[in-house]
Amino acid sequence: MKQLFAFFSAGLLACAAAHAQMPSCATAGNDNAFLNIQTIRLWPGEAPEAKGSSCNDIPTLTILNPLHGASNGSAVIVLPGGAYLGLAADLEGREVADWFTARGFRAFVLSYRLSSHGYLLPVPLIDARRAVQLVRARARDYQINPNRIVVIGFSAGGHLAALAGTQFVPGKPDAEDPIERVSSRPDYLVLGYAWLGAISSDTSHLSYCKLFNVMDKCEDLRKAYEPDLYVTKETPPTFMYHTFTDDTVPVEQALSFYNALVKARVPSEIHIFANGGHGSGLGKGDAALDKWPSLMEEWLRAQGLLTVDKDAVGARP
Repeated sequence: MKQLFAFFSAGLLACAAAHAQMPSCATAGNDNAFLNIQTIRLWPGEAPEAKGSSCNDIPTLTILNPLHGASNGSAVIVLPGGAYLGLAADLEGREVADWFTARGFRAFVLSYRLSSHGYLLPVPLIDARRAVQLVRARARDYQINPNRIVVIGFSAGGHLAALAGTQFVPGKPDAEDPIERVSSRPDYLVLGYAWLGAISSDTSHLSYCKLFNVMDKCEDLRKAYEPDLYVTKETPPTFMYHTFTDDTVPVEQALSFYNALVKARVPSEIHIFANGGHGSGLGKGDAALDKWPSLMEEWLRAQGLLTVDKDAVGARP
């Protein structure tokens, strides 16, 4: 059993290490007006449960504008994976954001706080909820429709996206902070090889509890943060893809979540590809797997998200 877990852990750690060249967090105010990129803090001051003041303690959103003349009024919040150890900021962040901005979306890449820096769940979920609330509350400023917000996540980011879509919080109309007045519910979910069974005491596959040495709390964590358990008819319409040969996150995890969506009658679409390892991003050159972004594009089109919302696009701060 220990050898089997070591095998899967090695795959996860290798996946995280492969993208370690990128910083594990973004720095607020590190803007590039020339390239139309801006990074902002989720909270103007100290974030809830912050342990310090480094960039690892400050969750941010990096904003990428839609291509000139292509804006359609839709928004996407991108949650990179990395096993809650780091963030695959390029493969599962910038590359994905660029794909969406080329199709008229305003993209927001979330740098959420990581368990490797002491931020166990629910802290990453607090960050993800806040990201949706911030984008929705500032919809007019960003020239988007507040009801056209997609959250897309990969691997651990997919687990976090699924939590955001199943454990959202309603807005508080009387909140002093205007961002807290709106709901954190995404309008649509996209999950790429999501680590949906992350919280498990079964160490025959990747286990968040084993990685972060919380096996004694694992059952309570599973009951609190296993997305399958919280799917309801209010869960957003969902697009999913996974691969049969993913040795890091078994395909059964995707199927379990999809079955929960079906039982709750949530409009959903899933694609299981025969080949492709974990961390495939937008395809990585596999003839079949490369088609998944096109399938997602058709799904987005069917939701009306590629149609221009003239009211939103015409809005001005």
